[in-house]
Amino acid sequence: MLTLYSYPALFGVADNNGYGLKVFAFLRLAGVPFRHEHIFDASKAPRGQLPYIVDGNDTVGDSETILGFVTQKYRLTIDAGLSPAQRTTNLLITRMLDDLYWVMSYSRWKDERFWPAFRAALLREHPNLTEEGLAKAQAFNHQRYYYQGIGRFDGDAAMARGVADLGTLAALIPQHGYLHGDKPTSIDAGIYGFIANIYFYDIDTPLKQFVAAQENIVRHCRAIHEAVSL
Repeated sequence: MLTLYSYPALFGVADNNGYGLKVFAFLRLAGVPFRHEHIFDASKAPRGQLPYIVDGNDTVGDSETILGFVTQKYRLTIDAGLSPAQRTTNLLITRMLDDLYWVMSYSRWKDERFWPAFRAALLREHPNLTEEGLAKAQAFNHQRYYYQGIGRFDGDAAMARGVADLGTLAALIPQHGYLHGDKPTSIDAGIYGFIANIYFYDIDTPLKQFVAAQENIVRHCRAIHEAVSL
């Protein structure tokens, strides 16, 4: 059976990282049986990044590569009805979510307004973690943010960038149904992966404030959450 390796749960979602939760939701929506293993150590993962899957003799990393691999291997039809224009929209949204990822991560590990509450939540929900280990992870993330660029923004400017991304999603998500119709497709899993990690996040960041005020985004998030939760 396929095994998904991803970061542990937090605040009631199956993975506290948008990419892992995206793969989790996709597998659930597509009806692919799988085991879910929660890990913190990504050293054995392809490219040293989570999530990744092991399926028989195949080990596959990168969330988009995973979705493509699983779709082909299991002949999934979740996206079969999409038009070329819809597939183009999906790619644009996926790339925008990559941008949103950095702001979300910054809000947890770097922004001093929210880092203490995030650290406390990790220690509370995952007692195997230590203050020393989290301090090392924080230092590593600060270095990543600097070289990626988001780390050179102050907190308000970084959050404004994320709110702009979320505003685009608010303009695209319909009041009813899913992005491309009455049934969810892979892009809905991708959107859920990130939005759920904002909406269910029990810390009142500007990102959460914006999401909570958008009825269409909240409805979409809750619909996918109900569909993929056991």
